[in-house]
This record gives sequence, C-alpha cells and structure tokens, in this order.
Amino acid sequence: MFKKLLNYFGALREKLLNLQDAPHALAGGVAIGMFIGFTPLFGLKTLLCLGLAFVLRCNPIAAVISVSLHDVVTPFWPVILEAEYKIGWEFLHWLHESPPEVQSMHFHIQDVMKWTTFFTIGLPLLVGAMFLSIPAAFIAYFLTLPIFRRREQRRQT
Repeated sequence: MFKKLLNYFGALREKLLNLQDAPHALAGGVAIGMFIGFTPLFGLKTLLCLGLAFVLRCNPIAAVISVSLHDVVTPFWPVILEAEYKIGWEFLHWLHESPPEVQSMHFHIQDVMKWTTFFTIGLPLLVGAMFLSIPAAFIAYFLTLPIFRRREQRRQT
C-alpha cells in the first residue's frame, strides 16, 4: 500500500518535471496548485486550478499535478481545517470573541445548503485558508523556479 502511494507520487513528480513550458509558467502552475490545495473547496480544486492557470497564463497541467500532489496532507485535513477555521474566525472577529467549539455546534447535513452556514463556518474557513495557502504558494513558486530553470538550461545545452 505504502509502496503504491510512493510510486503514484513519484509518477506525478516525473510528469511535472517532464512538462514542456517556460520555467516561470511551470513554477506558477505549481504555486497555483499549492494555493488551491489548501482551500476547503473540495470537488472544485481541479476546475479552480485550470481557471486560475488560464487567467494567470501559467501551466494548467502543472497546477493540476501540484494540487494532486497536495493530497499527501489528506490524513491531516481535520487538523488543517480546524486551524484554518480558528485563524479565520480570529481574523474576522478581530479577537473580540473566541470561536465556538466545533463539538458544541449541532451541525446536520441539511444545514450545508443554508446561507447562515456559509457565514458561520464557510467564511472563516476560506479566510483562514488564505493564511496557509498564500505562504505555501510563494514557497512553492520560489522553490520550484530554480529547479525548472536548471532543467531548461540542461535542455538547451
């Protein structure tokens, strides 16, 4: 099981390194994937990566591959979502009140479709996600740009 997982992520890494595009476009695609990967917009991440890569003129395949590589943190999503929620709540309420305990909320599946749920849970999650996704995108861009530049120089020689 663990070996299959390593092979899967190794294959994604190889696909990413074999893409043909400008280093800036590839690194931008990776940054977009990391940015979208930290958002709690499950089911929309691939479409958002493609759209944002198109608008920013980055490599869309690199964006989709990097958002797929971001699935490594899937076992840690409960911790990440709780951190994003607390950060977002603190930012939106400017430290005037502490966030309610998630266990004390009575949340039912039909509450997902209510607008009040978006304002009480969704908005703090999205705002808190920005505090994790923006630094992750910058780090991913500046770590991968030199790698893609070296690879481009090797191909030219």
